[in-house]
Amino acid sequence: MTTESIGLFKALNAKIDFLDQRHKIIAQNIANADTPGYVPQDLKDVDFGGILKKVIKGNNIVPETTNPAHMPSYQQASIDKPHAQKKTYEVAPTGNAVIMEEQMIKSGKTQMDYNLMLNLYRKNIGLIKTAIGK
Repeated sequence: MTTESIGLFKALNAKIDFLDQRHKIIAQNIANADTPGYVPQDLKDVDFGGILKKVIKGNNIVPETTNPAHMPSYQQASIDKPHAQKKTYEVAPTGNAVIMEEQMIKSGKTQMDYNLMLNLYRKNIGLIKTAIGK
């Protein structure tokens, strides 16, 4: 049995692959910062809540709240709808819409998320090793 067959590790690998691709796209945006007419690209963020609802749709697994301090289940919680944010872009006279500050912030966030996923992967491998006694 490999770690690729465990659901948690599949999810971590998928997120790591997503972040790797996003980092490549951000690097391409930065490299084309002076290219006339270049429009920056980005990957669409994955809706984790939507995926989770699809996964547990057939399974009516609801955690029992025996104490008022417990968190409610996803069915009981009131979820605010996200507000649509207007996308405004600065465009240079050459038609280039790459904003370096924005790309650097995205790059930093992507790097932090990538490090988080690697740390989660490492910690869970450590837990498995502890469980099997190595």
